[in-house]
Amino acid sequence: QVQLVESGGGLVQPGGSLRLSCAASGSIFSIWAMGWYRQAPGKQRELVATITSSGSTSYGDSVKGRFTISRENAKNTVYLQMNSLKPEDTAVYYCNADRGPWITARRNYWGQGTQVTVSS
Repeated sequence: QVQLVESGGGLVQPGGSLRLSCAASGSIFSIWAMGWYRQAPGKQRELVATITSSGSTSYGDSVKGRFTISRENAKNTVYLQMNSLKPEDTAVYYCNADRGPWITARRNYWGQGTQVTVSS
């Protein structure tokens, strides 16, 4: 089992910055990759960024050049640094832990979500 707790969301002005944190606990050594997803009202949940256990990263097209995903292994924590925020970034942001396609049991775990609102 993997437990994920997000923090760091809030209200920020356009052009501002926020850093989200996701603390993982439980069977952390079973995690293949972690990522951030977001869901705005009336829209599908979309990929924001992912990072693998080896440190490889990927980003959704809408956030490339503005967001950075990183991890601090000693704290079992993944971060999402969000810069140059736009109103379109307003959404609930969810942390994801992926145990990999070879896992026959439960593969994905999700945090409870944290609200990010970009508004003047």
